[in-house]
Amino acid sequence: MTHTARPWGSFGRVLLFLVACAIVLAITASISPARSGPTQDLFIGSIASLGAFILTMLFVRWDGLRLNDIGAMPGRKSLHRLAFGFLLGSLLVAVHSLIVSAAGHMHWVRTSGAPVDRAVLMAVGYLCLAAREELAFHGYPLRRLQQLSGVWRAQVMIALVFALEHVAGGWSYAQALWGAAVGSLLFGMASIATRGLAVPIGIHAAWNFGDWMRGNRAMPGLWHPDVAKGFEDRVSVAGILAYVAVMVLATLGFWCWHRSREAARARMAKLD
Repeated sequence: MTHTARPWGSFGRVLLFLVACAIVLAITASISPARSGPTQDLFIGSIASLGAFILTMLFVRWDGLRLNDIGAMPGRKSLHRLAFGFLLGSLLVAVHSLIVSAAGHMHWVRTSGAPVDRAVLMAVGYLCLAAREELAFHGYPLRRLQQLSGVWRAQVMIALVFALEHVAGGWSYAQALWGAAVGSLLFGMASIATRGLAVPIGIHAAWNFGDWMRGNRAMPGLWHPDVAKGFEDRVSVAGILAYVAVMVLATLGFWCWHRSREAARARMAKLD
């Protein structure tokens, strides 16, 4: 194979991986024994995560790499990093909630009849779904594209595909762009900066779980937003702007972390 053909072959394998993960997700969703709800999320997330991990092992071997090379190998510190990511994601949800509340005309109220014990099942379900999406997008595909085209080009390409999958799942193009794609930039940069998937899985799961807790998901949460009549559009815009600001700032934080680690590695290489 010529030198110029190799990148195209690698791009082709990344595309094939993304398509294969989407097929696994579609098949898993079609055979789910449960209706919409936490049990379905748990089933789809766990089975599709296993499928994405098996595909990762196959494609990594195809490329002559190791799971460590793309950050998908569990280690002794994985649980600690997962917990750190979950705490960080929870903090981002809290900051976003404070900003939206400070903008005025809305507040959160307790949802009557919402069972507290459902929260544990919801958290586990969102954790499994987050693991599937991080394996499918910010493991092998992102890290291979990073090697081929650099950090930000890889980030943009994966963010667009991530958004398209959410469009296929019923999201509007605006929701997919300002929601999923922007979130993908944070999860991807966390993967690159930490050289692993535990932190982005934690952040991703915490954000989705926190969004459910405050009533921003299809399934009723423990709280729900109470918006003053006539201010619905204003509150919606404030929520979007606050979300983009929080996600972008967190992404830049991980980017700075990545740059500092790369600079330290360069200094160590010079000393050697």
